[in-house]
Amino acid sequence: MCYEILSRIVAGMSSVTATTAAPSQSVPAPDGARPRLDWRLRFGLLSLIWGFSFLLIKVGTQGYAPFQVTFGRLAFGTAVLAVAMAVRRERLPRGARTWGHLAVAGFLLNALPFSLFAFAELTIPSTLAGICNATSPLWGMALSLVALSEDRPTRVRVAGLGLGFLGVLTVLGAWQGFEGLDARGTALALLASLSYPVGWIYVRRTLAGSSHSNLSLTGGQLLLATLQLAVVTPLFTTLPTDFAVGPLLAVAALGTLGTGLAVLIQYGLVAEVGPTTGQMVTYFVPVIAAAAGVVLLGETLTWSTPVGAVIVLAGAALTQARPRRTA
Repeated sequence: MCYEILSRIVAGMSSVTATTAAPSQSVPAPDGARPRLDWRLRFGLLSLIWGFSFLLIKVGTQGYAPFQVTFGRLAFGTAVLAVAMAVRRERLPRGARTWGHLAVAGFLLNALPFSLFAFAELTIPSTLAGICNATSPLWGMALSLVALSEDRPTRVRVAGLGLGFLGVLTVLGAWQGFEGLDARGTALALLASLSYPVGWIYVRRTLAGSSHSNLSLTGGQLLLATLQLAVVTPLFTTLPTDFAVGPLLAVAALGTLGTGLAVLIQYGLVAEVGPTTGQMVTYFVPVIAAAAGVVLLGETLTWSTPVGAVIVLAGAALTQARPRRTA
C-alpha cells in the first residue's frame, strides 16, 4: 500500500494526529517510549517489506488462487495485530456504528485491493504491479479535489497530477498501442491502487477523531476484512489438494511482514518523524519491487518501464506539495 495514503489513514483515525504538527516537526512516540531501533533503519526495513510484497504475491499465486492468497495474507496480518494488541492490553473498538465503518474500510483498504493485486499478478509482472501501486497518490490527489473541500488545488499539484498520468502512459507504452500489455491485469492493478485513496477518504469522513487507538481500529478493520474473505473464498475457490510449501511461505511472509509488521512499523514512523518524512517510502517501493522482480523472478524490463516509473514518482511527489505557510 502507498505510504502516503497509510500515513493519512493513521492521521484520520486518531484524535491527536501526526498531521497537526508542522512538516518539519516530529510527534513524540506514544506513552513517551523511545523506539529501540533508529527510525532510518525502520524506514529502510519498511521500504524493503513493501517492495518485496509484490514478489510474494506473485509467488503465492503460483500455488494458490488469488482469493486464497488474500485470505491467508489477511489472516496472518490479523494474527500479528492481535498479538500486538494483547501485549499492549488494548481491546477491539466498541459500537455498531464504528464496526460498520470499519467493515467498509476493511473492504476498500484491504480485501478489495489485496484481491485485485493478486488477480492482476496472474497475468502481469510483479514489477508492473509495484509501479501501478505508486499511482495511489495520483488517484488520491484527483479524488480529494472532488471529495474534500479543504484540499484546494494548486498549479504545482495539478501539474504533478498531469505528469504522473503521463508517466503511467509511458509505462504502458501508449505510443505503441499498448502492444504486449495485458490490459485486464493492468486495469486490475490500477483499480487496486485507486481503492486505497477511496478508502482513505471514507475513513477520514467517518472515523476521524475516534476515541479508539489506531492499533485497535486497524485490528478491527483487518479482522473484518479477513471475515469478508473467509466468506468469499470458499464460494469461488476449492480447497487445494496440494499445499505447495514455497507459495505458502510467501503468503505467510506477505501477511506477517507486509500486512502485520509493516503496519506496526508505519505507526511508529508517523509518530516519530511525521507523515511528511515517512511518506518518502512511496518512492522506494516501486524501485525495490522492480529490482526484486528482475533479479529473483527473472522478469524483463523495457526502457519505458523504469523511465515511466520515474515520471510517475515525480508527479506523485508534486501532488503532495503543500503551499508554504506565511508567518
